[in-house]
Amino acid sequence: MSRLERAAAPARPAWWPLVRRLLIYGFFVLLAAMLAALARTIDWQEASAALRQYHARTLLLALAASAASYLVYGCFDLLGQRYARHDLPWRQILTVTFVCYAFNLNLGSWVGGLALRYRLYRRLGLDNLQITKVYTLSLATNWTSYLLLAGAVFAAGAVVPPGDWGIGFAALRALGLGLLALAAAYLLACAFARRRVWTFRGHGIGLPGLRLGLWQMVVGVANWVLMALVIHILLRQQVAFSTVLGVLLISAIAGVVAHIPAGLGVLEAVFVAFLHHQVSRGTLIAALIGYRAVYFLLPLLVAGIVYLVIEARAKQMLRSNRAGERQ
Repeated sequence: MSRLERAAAPARPAWWPLVRRLLIYGFFVLLAAMLAALARTIDWQEASAALRQYHARTLLLALAASAASYLVYGCFDLLGQRYARHDLPWRQILTVTFVCYAFNLNLGSWVGGLALRYRLYRRLGLDNLQITKVYTLSLATNWTSYLLLAGAVFAAGAVVPPGDWGIGFAALRALGLGLLALAAAYLLACAFARRRVWTFRGHGIGLPGLRLGLWQMVVGVANWVLMALVIHILLRQQVAFSTVLGVLLISAIAGVVAHIPAGLGVLEAVFVAFLHHQVSRGTLIAALIGYRAVYFLLPLLVAGIVYLVIEARAKQMLRSNRAGERQ
């Protein structure tokens, strides 16, 4: 905001600083309460026992695939940097995105996707419109790439639904073709749509160009593939990768419908329903517990520490960013 814009902006009420401080404290209390609630739902002994049965090489490969997935997810907000036209350093973007993704997976999109993104990016100097653009592009990247990948996997017949599910093999393939059509429609809109801006809560959100839309598909598909690779590694390659990927994509939608943070219980139920005839239930549960530990819990512990560091250094980072803008 320029000096002239700041002068023209209406003065905030005298009580606003106190209310703002109380809201910040309330946010931290709520965050701590949600973390405590999450910790109580986890059987730590079971998770530890599941991890101990793996060779170190298997765990290292799973950790490497998880780290690669988080790095690729960071590219969502790097694309958002170009879309929102802001100048935050790429290191700060990747750090904020890592924290938000870990909290999003474990505590839901309202905490990781929205609350933390707005708080951290605002502390680093972005305005609400820029943050909204970054967030909406990240959402679009995740779900348009889902349409493309799930459509291809389902249409190829890589997943056979259980007999007691309401959808048959042919219907699932037809669904895949429909998803592919939606993904194609998005890219066509990016390339040829005449109306390129929509208003959302007073903010204009523009449709990205075709080149950016293609990059969304590339990084989004890569992230979904790496997530499935973690589970495939922990299953010791006993199930075809395409099958693991397809079941993960189905469980993602089931988790959204159930609206349970981290999809607790939903992921396991879907994998057991689809794969119990290929591997034992114990092997499946152990792999999924390992997946939660490696992909959800360990990153959350690291993200919690990184979050505190960002909070402690935010003012210094903001001054550095503004000094860079003036140069």
